[in-house]
Amino acid sequence: MKLIDGQKLAEKIKDQIAAEIFETKVHPNLAIILANEREDSKLYVSLKEREAQKVGIDTHLYRIAESESEADLLKLINFLNQDETIDGILVQLPLPDKFDTDKVIMALEPEKDVDGFHPNKPAYILGPVAGAILECLKDCKCELKNKQVCLLHNSEAFGNGLKEVLTARGAKVVTVAVNDFDKLSNADSEAKIEEIVSAGVIADIFISALGLPKFVKAEMIKDEAIVIDVGISKVGKAVLGDVDAEDVLEKAAYLTPVPGGIGPLTIACLFRNVLTISQKRARMS
Repeated sequence: MKLIDGQKLAEKIKDQIAAEIFETKVHPNLAIILANEREDSKLYVSLKEREAQKVGIDTHLYRIAESESEADLLKLINFLNQDETIDGILVQLPLPDKFDTDKVIMALEPEKDVDGFHPNKPAYILGPVAGAILECLKDCKCELKNKQVCLLHNSEAFGNGLKEVLTARGAKVVTVAVNDFDKLSNADSEAKIEEIVSAGVIADIFISALGLPKFVKAEMIKDEAIVIDVGISKVGKAVLGDVDAEDVLEKAAYLTPVPGGIGPLTIACLFRNVLTISQKRARMS
């Protein structure tokens, strides 16, 4: 099994972004909305804030407390949509159950949606995770046309968006929603694993974005599969991915490690969107 060095790929992209920001003297601004207390979400947000500073992108974090309503969140989004100093808006997913994720995404100004979830987004905005996955597949010299893909997700918005990107490039994608797995009964959890195995063992590319540490086992994947681990969890002081790397060691052809895989690449691709949006807005002003 070969590890895909996402950190190295990300550094190349960030170096290009930093150089362009320096040369063009633009000052991109990114608003980040965090409305949940998930450890993986907080970890992702802190990474984005830290890395943005390195390339010259200013971030502005907005926390939504448990006591605040969907109306409060939508009011904040409306404010940021109209704020001319903000180039891009990122809503960290998944949102708590009390929020309608589709409604929240639809409330975003499409041209400020740096995650690329809005159905009316401009063609020049590619979802950062999708961008990161495409960079990994490019590094593996893997063409998507006619490839079988198994995608595990815990967010319909994310799952549908990524499926659209991969399908547009010729892949045959099967999505499996895995929500609150630890709360399922034994019978339901066994049924869900059977569903995953059924889709996974025929997939040339296996993508997991769940936030469930070491959830993906060798029995779920095809021999010589490319395994893309989007999930991230913090267990004690350890940062773990969805994939049990030791278990799939002898079966997978490629694996994105956690940390050091999709995480840094996703952030780099996010920044690429922020810069692109900032440049478009600057030319229109």
